[in-house]
Amino acid sequence: MTGQAQKRAVVLVSGGLDSATVLAIARSQGYTCYALSFDYGQRHRSELAAAAAVASRFGAAQHRVVTLDLRQFGGSALTDDAIAVPDAPSEGIPVTYVPARNTVFLSLALAWAEVLESYDIFIGVNAVDYSGYPDCRPEFISAFEQLANLATRAGVEGHRMSIHAPLIDLSKAEIIRSGVELGVDYGLTLSCYNPDQEGRACGVCDSCRLRAAGFRDAGLPDPTRYQAAP
Repeated sequence: MTGQAQKRAVVLVSGGLDSATVLAIARSQGYTCYALSFDYGQRHRSELAAAAAVASRFGAAQHRVVTLDLRQFGGSALTDDAIAVPDAPSEGIPVTYVPARNTVFLSLALAWAEVLESYDIFIGVNAVDYSGYPDCRPEFISAFEQLANLATRAGVEGHRMSIHAPLIDLSKAEIIRSGVELGVDYGLTLSCYNPDQEGRACGVCDSCRLRAAGFRDAGLPDPTRYQAAP
C-alpha cells in the first residue's frame, strides 16, 4: 500500500459548522479527503448546497451525495413533516434526533473507505455543546470503531480502521476558533433544522441557538444569514 493511499480519509460533510471544521482538520493532517454527504429525506436541501461549497473550498478529491429515504421510517422532526421542529429546548432526547442516523451514515462511509483502501473516517460529532443525541457520544464512536475492525476485510487483514471524532470534547466556541485558524469560511455553512427557501437559518431552533452562542462565546462575528436573530 502506498503512503498516499494510507493518507486517504472519508469525511462526513453535512454542510454544517462542525463537519466543515472536521474537513479542515483532516486536510490539515495531510489526508486526501473524500467528502460524503447524504440526501436522506431531510426537510430541506440547503445543507447539501452548503456541503458542496465546503467540499469545494477545501479541495476534496471527490464529493459524493448518497440518496437515502429515511422518510420511509420517519420518527423525527427532520424526516416527518407531521412533527414540528421545536423552537425551545426540550427534556431528554429531542424530536430532531433521526433514529440511527449516524450508524447508517458511518456504515456507508465505511463501505466507501474500503473501496478507497482508506483506513480513516472523520465525523463531526460533539458531546459537549450538542442536542442530546445518543449517537454523538464517545461510547458510540468507540463501539462503531470496534465494529469497523470486526466487519471489514481491511480490519481482518490487519489494517486498523479508525473513526476520528476530533470535536467530541470541544465546546462550540472552541470548534469555531479551531476552524477559523484553519481558514474555514463559516458563511458557507448551514446548521439550521428549518431554514427558508433562500437558505436563511431560522434563528430559533436548537441548532441555531447553539451555533449563535458559539460565535458569541468565541468572541467572533457570526456570518450566518438568519431569518430572526437568535
